[in-house]
Amino acid sequence: MKKPTTISLTGRLQKFEENGEKTGWTYIEIPADLAQELLPGNKKIFQVKGRIDGHQIASASLLPMGEGNFILPVNATMRKGICKKEGAMVAVQLQLDTKEYELNKELMDCLAEEPEALAHFRSLVPSRQRYFSKWVDAAKTDATKITRITRCIFGLQRKWDYGQTVRFFKEK
Repeated sequence: MKKPTTISLTGRLQKFEENGEKTGWTYIEIPADLAQELLPGNKKIFQVKGRIDGHQIASASLLPMGEGNFILPVNATMRKGICKKEGAMVAVQLQLDTKEYELNKELMDCLAEEPEALAHFRSLVPSRQRYFSKWVDAAKTDATKITRITRCIFGLQRKWDYGQTVRFFKEK
């Protein structure tokens, strides 16, 4: 059995000032040649696992950004795990993550009770569905999980994407 390809790089944590739904995101740029080592010929979003400064990550997405380059969004959990912010240099090791992601069960159970929200959720491409699900998964307390599920349903009933939903509640 062939050992999975691992890429390694040192990158700078960057932040989008204004970039549509990615506004405010922290990320690491992954050069095209390294992304191609993980999944040759691919130009679409794909899942990776590995480490950032020794902090383990799994089911993270590499997003295409044009010119063949990709970005690895670095969410709050990852930033807390590495104790670094925008501008810091980080050591990154990544492999293709072939494990199938399972949507959050509680979110799906609640969506089953809200047909309009569920229909919009199902109309989203899988990567956009995962944004909602991973947001719920990242909740550290039951109270936060319940709040996030409620907010997901609220946004999905209005046919909003994840970014619109989160921004709406951030502005409140």
